[in-house]
Amino acid sequence: MHADTSAPVRILVVDDDPGDVLMIEEALGDSDVHKAIDVVSDGQEAMEFLRRQGRHVTAVRPDVILLDLNMPRMDGRQVLSAVKGDADLRTIPVVVLTTSNADTDIIGSYTLQANAYVAKPIDLDEFNDAVRRIDQFFGRVAVLPRRH
Repeated sequence: MHADTSAPVRILVVDDDPGDVLMIEEALGDSDVHKAIDVVSDGQEAMEFLRRQGRHVTAVRPDVILLDLNMPRMDGRQVLSAVKGDADLRTIPVVVLTTSNADTDIIGSYTLQANAYVAKPIDLDEFNDAVRRIDQFFGRVAVLPRRH
């Protein structure tokens, strides 16, 4: 039920682990949700992408952000705080997708207004299933704000 059913759901993956990025891309590719995926490897680059700065001047605003917490330069907590504190960006749904099951990370992420928190399963099939469920929810179930 995406606002414009002809346009793909744009997903920004923010993760510094190339293996996890590959698994996320493969899991997203397995679904029939029409989507476009952009990938950045740390929080500082994520903010440049979202603010169309540096080499990301032509970046297209994502409909959903999949955000890892533990990254160099600027971690996911700082990104979440910056996105939700920015009047132009705060309406983008942010799903924290991270290895941590720590209560402090879960509570901290929701306190910073994460829209969902998903712990990365260790098992490959469970990992793929978790990413596909996120994709189905934001690609088929949730109504997303229109891009402007």
